[in-house]
Formats: sequence, C-alpha cells, structure tokens
Amino acid sequence: MKVALLLGTLALSLGAATAPPQKVDLLIRGGTVYTGNGAPFVGDVAIRGDRIVAVGRHANVIPARTIEAKGMIVAPGFIDPHTHMEGDLASKDPAQRLVPAFLMQGVTTAFFGNDGGGDPDIAKVLGRAKDHPVGINYAAYAGFGAIRAKVVGADNRAPTPAEMAQMKRLVSDAMCQGALGLSTGLFYAPQSFAKTEEVIELAREVGKRGGSYDSHIRDESSYTVGLAAAIDEAIRIGREGRLPAHISHIKALGVDVQGQAGAIIAKVEAARRAGQMVTADQYPWSASGTSLVASLVPLWAQDGGRPALLKRFADPALTTKLREGIAENMRKRGGAEKLLIVEGRYLNKTLAAVAKERGEDAVTAAIETIRIGDPGVVSFNQSEADIKAFMARPWVMTGSDASGGHPRIYGSFARKYAYYVKDQRVLTLGQFIYRSSTLTADTFGLAGRGRLTAGAFADVVVFDPKTYAAQATYESPKLLATGVRSVVVNGVLAVDKGKMTGKAAGRALAHTPTRGTCG
Repeated sequence: MKVALLLGTLALSLGAATAPPQKVDLLIRGGTVYTGNGAPFVGDVAIRGDRIVAVGRHANVIPARTIEAKGMIVAPGFIDPHTHMEGDLASKDPAQRLVPAFLMQGVTTAFFGNDGGGDPDIAKVLGRAKDHPVGINYAAYAGFGAIRAKVVGADNRAPTPAEMAQMKRLVSDAMCQGALGLSTGLFYAPQSFAKTEEVIELAREVGKRGGSYDSHIRDESSYTVGLAAAIDEAIRIGREGRLPAHISHIKALGVDVQGQAGAIIAKVEAARRAGQMVTADQYPWSASGTSLVASLVPLWAQDGGRPALLKRFADPALTTKLREGIAENMRKRGGAEKLLIVEGRYLNKTLAAVAKERGEDAVTAAIETIRIGDPGVVSFNQSEADIKAFMARPWVMTGSDASGGHPRIYGSFARKYAYYVKDQRVLTLGQFIYRSSTLTADTFGLAGRGRLTAGAFADVVVFDPKTYAAQATYESPKLLATGVRSVVVNGVLAVDKGKMTGKAAGRALAHTPTRGTCG
C-alpha cells in the first residue's frame, strides 16, 4: 500500500508529469495532505465528478475551480459511526437535512439507527434520500429495540419460538435491504429484558450476511451486571454470532467504575489477539447524554413502558423500593448536581437546582419531573484519565453519539482535535484524522471512502489547524464549530470559504450483503 502511494505521488510530481494535463472540476492546491495512509505532504487533490482523480505534490491538471489551501489541513471527510440524526435527515425542511452541525466540522458521512433504535425497514430508510436530498452520506443499522418492541412488546419476558423466528426474519430482511448490521441498546428497557442468547441468535443472521454488531452495552457502570461483564457479553455476542463487535461510546460511567479503563482495554485487546474483530467509538466529553428515566429509574420499574411506570409511581406499596432504587442510581452518577436537564420545563437546570426550587429532596424532584415527561439529561460521570486511556487505543474511533441537548452534536470532532490533539497531546494530528475517517471506513467496509486516493469518492475536508475548534458548550450546545474552510461531499462543495453552500450531495450508503445469502 505504501509503495503504491509513493509511486502514485511520484507519478503526479511536476518532474514526472509527461502526460498532457487533464481537465478537472476542482483542485485543492498546496495544503498539507493526509491521505489516510502514509505520511502527510504538501500537495494537491484534484476532483472530477464525484471522484478524486489525482493526489500528489503537483497535480498535472487544468481545473475549472481552484481552492488555495496553503497552511490548511486537507483530509478525508470525517465519518461518524454513532449518531441519532435520523430525524434531521428525514426532515421536511431541506435546510435541516443539510445537517450543518456535521458539515461545519468536516463530517461527510454518519451512521444512525444505533442503540437498538433503527427502523428495520431499511429499504425505506435508504430510499428516502432519493426524493429528500441530504447534505451528508448516511448508513443505517437495524435496531434490536425496534424489532423486539414490534414483535414482543415492552414486557419483561422471553420471545416465543414463533416470535424469535419473526425477529430473525426482520433482521435478515433488513440486512438484505442494505443495513450495516444489528444495533442494540441492552441498557435500555425493553431491550434489557433480552438474554444474551436471544441477541446471539439474531447476530448470527447478521454475521452470515457480512454485517456488524454494534452495541450500547448492557451496563457501562454498576447498574446491573457491571461494566466488565457487559464488555464480556458484547465480545461473546460477536464471537458466537461470528461477526465484528463494535462497542458504542466506550466509557467507564459513574463513581463505582471510574478508573477501570485499563481493565476494559485489556479485555478488548485479549479478544483482538485471539483473532476477533472488536472495535469501539468514543465521544470526547466527560458528560454522557440520556434521559432522566434511563439515568435513575430501576429497570424493574420500567417493565411495561411509561404507563406501567406511572402506575408504580402512584402505588404506595412500591414507594420505598422505588425511592431507594432512584437514590442509588443517583449516587452512581455522582449526585443530583451532576445531572443537567437539557429540555422541557427545567431546561439548563441541574436536578439539585430543581429540587431546591421545588423545596423537595432530589429523589422526589426526580419523580415529579418524570411525571411531567422524560427529559433529556447531560450526566457528568467520567474521569479524564479514563477518557484519555480509551482514546489512545488504535481500535477506538471518533464518534459523537449526536443527540439533543448535548454539545457533542455540534462539536465532537472539532473538540477532539482542539483539546485532545493540540492541547492535551493524547493523539497526533495524523492519528486523529485516521481514527476519524480511514479506520471507520475500513472497519465497516465503506468502499471508496475514508482515503484521499485516485478513484476514491471525493469526500474531503479542508480545515485551519490554528482555528479548528468546538464552540458548543453544555449551556449553549448549538454553536457551530469554527475553522472548517471547505467540505466536499461526492465532489460537490458543501462548505465553501467557511460557509454552507446549501447544496445537498449526500447519498444513502447500502451495505452489500454476503453473496448468496439473500433472494
């Protein structure tokens, strides 16, 4: 690969340019180019149509348009493997479908359907882009939660043989329609009611069709089985399902497990040494994002969904058990002051502040808030030492877990560069780019993406290494990142001179199932 890159670069150098120049649509000239494999160099990237046609120190081309990139970084468009942006991409508003929060960070491709929430009608999900143009490329998972809820419902029970057969059909159909694989959110009810063996059966349907298993693991903390056992479960599902296992937003969440990153890393790397493909993504923030119910309410109380939960709130016989469970989960997350409510009546107030305002203890305030609804919360629950330990591993890629009320939608990639590359020096610039593009493309088989090389799709970001940074904060999470000068999506300029062009050039990316497993 390195020899081929060197030969290609030499062939494009000024001294070797003996062929007549070719006409191209766009030339990005004079930037520091990170191709995704090999050392960076100062040179050019030439684009015609939706493809890169030349990459080298001096491209021998005649461009219709030139972008001067001296002093800039030129890299493959970033790929986000874990988002919750399906609502934006399916919006009736064309401007919302452009997803400026991503484009202004250089993200050109995103996955969704994570945490078990993906619509199993993948043909519909992927086909939507044809009539509703989008700003970025996207791929989609079939969600275990959506499938189980459709077949089994919200109750805490095992599926019948007929129900299991129906779920397997839904999974296999989704794979044959182009799903990346199966996603789970085993922390969340009703998915949490499933036994490991149930998930393995469905994972086998994915494995035989060449897909991946992506999991919000059963416990990132000490809620049920514990972090270590949940990692073991994800690895087991991948091994027995015979497919790659990917751990979503890897972390050690809460006071009981902070400091366990080293032990978790050891488990993953032992599996990798044994020949299993195990990877993870991570967002560069110390706070996670979820709902108040998921953060605090014991799983037994969620059996049957929200109507059943509200009935339990009203049952005096359960009051003590409920309050004790909520108090214990609150302790695990560091207390009421560590839970910031990011939507609804108590927007931008901690649970501790809500309790003070209402003149109640924190558990009562939580229950009364949940009676109104289930607001999103930002939960400050991770240590910097653990974040850095996970980030440094070569199998951990950049992700955002983009969801409402958290700055990770607008700033994850930019923050990782500005804080963990420039400031903290956890990664080099080259490592950051590789783990934000090439590693993700290679792990999930996105052919022709994640590299700047002749023949690849023209997904490119040009950013200023001096000013590329997140502006979004926990209090103001919707501020666009700074420093991105140009973004190209499938050969079309989506960001030009630091501003959105309004052009929607994204595509739905269907995974190709293993030959002979469909139809």
